[in-house]
Amino acid sequence: MGRRSERLSRQGMLASETGDGDVIQVVSRAFDVLRCFEGHEARLGNLEISNRCGLPRSTVSRLTHTLTRMGQLVYLPRDQKYRIGPSAVAMSTTMMKGLQLRNLIRLRLQDVADQLPGTVGFVIPDRFHLVYLEFARAANALGLHEATGSRISMATTAAGHAYTAALDPAVGDALIAEMEGELPDSAKMLTPRIEANRRHLQEHGYVVACGLWSPHINGVAVPLWSPQYQTYVVTTIGLLSAMYDEARLHREVAPQMVELAAALGSLLEGADGDIFSNRIERKSLPVTAHNNNKIIKTGAVNELEAGTRRPRPPRSVRAGDGRR
Repeated sequence: MGRRSERLSRQGMLASETGDGDVIQVVSRAFDVLRCFEGHEARLGNLEISNRCGLPRSTVSRLTHTLTRMGQLVYLPRDQKYRIGPSAVAMSTTMMKGLQLRNLIRLRLQDVADQLPGTVGFVIPDRFHLVYLEFARAANALGLHEATGSRISMATTAAGHAYTAALDPAVGDALIAEMEGELPDSAKMLTPRIEANRRHLQEHGYVVACGLWSPHINGVAVPLWSPQYQTYVVTTIGLLSAMYDEARLHREVAPQMVELAAALGSLLEGADGDIFSNRIERKSLPVTAHNNNKIIKTGAVNELEAGTRRPRPPRSVRAGDGRR
């Protein structure tokens, strides 16, 4: 569905479902659907949502489809259910501090930050940006001061270049094409680099970006598959270019970041349910042997909402706003 037809569809829903007063019913009902995911039952089907919020199943189906397209929900084909999506998580990061898995992720990031004088982050996609879910910083880090909840551009960061390179080429190209309509300058930065990024990611397992966000900052990023959110998340580091030129990034920084991504992948794979659930059993997490020629992924199957099933490793994924 194109952007024009999607907007018309949404306008039609608004016209047919607007009630009295100042309350737009479709917006209120969308939040009712999202509220159904509170508590320990993270996965819900349309019938369960309908029963919980008292809405007709046909209305729930339209709402969950739209919320999935927006990244507020993700569809889990194996379960035929939905769960909270990356965009909803990205908007609520300030409300989710101190949970156990995030603490474990932060410790892993800090291990790297203690060895390298930069800012290490764990980010999740949200439309044409990425959002820091966790970060760690060396005591002597200079130049970068990102924090939990900070939004960064896909076009000007190593994390964004790694994320777009990890997507299936058709999905990545569609994302850049849509970006051209809304953020043409960003699309112009990504387009000439995307093929080289894809090749380097396939051959070495990471992406380097030098001087894009600032001439004084260079970065390394590694994407990894999140089975919880059916998309790629990224671990990244930014360092002063005066201290770490591109050759030094490849030689000294990239191996540590690939190892970090393997450890985070083990954390995600071992998490029972939501990435932010506080019902995580702490486990020993040895870094498993990995092949630098492959993108780091966790999870067994990536099945798209249309019902297509394909074995691991998954490559065709939804972008942060629900695009396929």
